[in-house]
Amino acid sequence: MTKQNVNTKLRRWRGVYFFIFVAGSIALLLSGASMSKFFSLKSFLDVESFYTHLTPSEDTNRNNQNEVLATVQIVITKIQKELEKLREIHQNPSSSSSQSVLKQGAFLADILGLLESLHSEEQNGGFVVHPLMKEKKRSDEPANYFLREEIRKYVRIRPNRLGKQNFMGANATFTSIGHACFSMKEDLEEYMDYDIGEICNDDWKLAQKLMVHGCDPLPRRRCFSRAPKLYNKPFPIKESMWKLPDDRNVRWSQYRCKNFTCLASNNNARKGFFKCADCFNLTDHEMPRWIRLEGDSISNQTSEADFFIDDVLGIKLGEIRIGLDFSVGTGTFAARMKEFNVTIVSATINLGAPFSEMIALRGLVPLYLTINQRLPFFDNTLDLIHTTRFLDGWIDFVLLDFILYDWDRVLRPGGLLWIDSFFCLKEDLYFYLEAFKMLRYKKHKWIVVPKIDKDDKEVFFSAVLEKPSRPFR
Repeated sequence: MTKQNVNTKLRRWRGVYFFIFVAGSIALLLSGASMSKFFSLKSFLDVESFYTHLTPSEDTNRNNQNEVLATVQIVITKIQKELEKLREIHQNPSSSSSQSVLKQGAFLADILGLLESLHSEEQNGGFVVHPLMKEKKRSDEPANYFLREEIRKYVRIRPNRLGKQNFMGANATFTSIGHACFSMKEDLEEYMDYDIGEICNDDWKLAQKLMVHGCDPLPRRRCFSRAPKLYNKPFPIKESMWKLPDDRNVRWSQYRCKNFTCLASNNNARKGFFKCADCFNLTDHEMPRWIRLEGDSISNQTSEADFFIDDVLGIKLGEIRIGLDFSVGTGTFAARMKEFNVTIVSATINLGAPFSEMIALRGLVPLYLTINQRLPFFDNTLDLIHTTRFLDGWIDFVLLDFILYDWDRVLRPGGLLWIDSFFCLKEDLYFYLEAFKMLRYKKHKWIVVPKIDKDDKEVFFSAVLEKPSRPFR
């Protein structure tokens, strides 16, 4: 009789162990399903660079989420069945292990409640995890991709010290670098190789190379920028606008010309660049641009500036106050617009010459910006965008679309887009004109003229277009 009771107890305890084993197996299954949301078998077999994980597929993420939800539902069903069995065992009064069964049932009930809560929130779309609390993927740790400690420190997420959201609504500071920085790792690490608190290397040309090739924005640095050794105070604003600046106010080490006299000369071969090679000749080349000199009329306008400033401002008399000049130049357009009480910011880069320094020394505002960047202005804020010698026939059609839509974003309703001497091959003209027509702007001025120095194979296109007032949706 005693042996029979012992066998009965062993069978009952064996049943309890079985349930514990089932619960453990279910937990392992759930963990594996959750891991599948972030990793696949291929990720353990293949050695891939960090860069290939920067843009995970949205469809893949959605499929993984659906698989996890389905797995959770299966686990819930299995636990419910096990609870029913435990209740049946507990209701048997002859069971001497009812206390253990009760504890096991309570444990499974707690797990079931958590899983059902998770499943319900996921289905309702209410389960939100803060980015700082998410499971870390390889793409979340850009610092691990670089060897230079300064880059690693810069790109790491910096949680707020008080442990709460700041006035901008963020729990941390998320510094950013351009996506091409990962493919230009060696150049970027050279750029970030400096002594903290000391003078930076004379490497602005390396920085510009990184920016032009898509490593934009660049990381900040903790060193002091180099300045000219003998910097002299700029000329007064009444003199500086049409006078070559003091040579001592520019670092010339990375340029072929070593002074402004060289840049303003007619010997373009010495300068080391060709785009806007005459822009430093303020007297003969720059001063006559965009204004109507005595005796000028519509018939004798040059091909370089098809429209006069007073004609364009007359379209929206008194409405043009602020704008952007996205061009290669020395700020002459902004200087002329200042005479009409219009404030213009000049976006340019230093293509073989100190264009940015020249604009600043003239008393104007330079914006050091590449074509790769979204404009740093809020929507519907500018009255005017002007461009010349920058968007030409070299630019890709799709890229031009992105740029034009970005310009449309910052132009206010009723603002003007001034396309000044855009040139391209005659055979490409139709496609470029369609890109501008796509904006569906009102045409105030529109002209196409042959580019006489290219044997009639290229043409100039100029236009003044007005952004319409689009209805809100």
